[in-house]
Amino acid sequence: MISFEVRIVDWSHCSEALSSLRHVVFVEEQGVPLELELDGEDAGARHAAAFADDGEIVGTGRMLESGKIGRMAVCQSLRCQGIGRALLDALVEEALRMNLPQVSLGAQLSAIPFYEGAAFQTYGDVFLDAGIDHKMMKRVLG
Repeated sequence: MISFEVRIVDWSHCSEALSSLRHVVFVEEQGVPLELELDGEDAGARHAAAFADDGEIVGTGRMLESGKIGRMAVCQSLRCQGIGRALLDALVEEALRMNLPQVSLGAQLSAIPFYEGAAFQTYGDVFLDAGIDHKMMKRVLG
């Protein structure tokens, strides 16, 4: 089991490491087109990063000002060790600090049970995002 710490980080200081991890997970592993991964919304988003003991970023996620969470990514070799949940919890805590009434996300169908475990509920129809089936989910805060 890996030891890690999750923090909200500044995009301008961590963009290279966060982008590199997301590139591996989304572009290389999942085949998401680079132009869809790079959507231009990172500078205005809140970013959570999971740091291993050696300082390497091993997980990330972001939340837009609207409360939409996305770009959740964890190094393949370190999945299922609580990193994703810790990232999600940090982003929800950030939303609470921002006094947002709810958070939402588009979940890949295979990830729905993960988000349901964090009190998210599905709504709407299945939709394609980057060629992958997704469903919208939300969690009411407060």
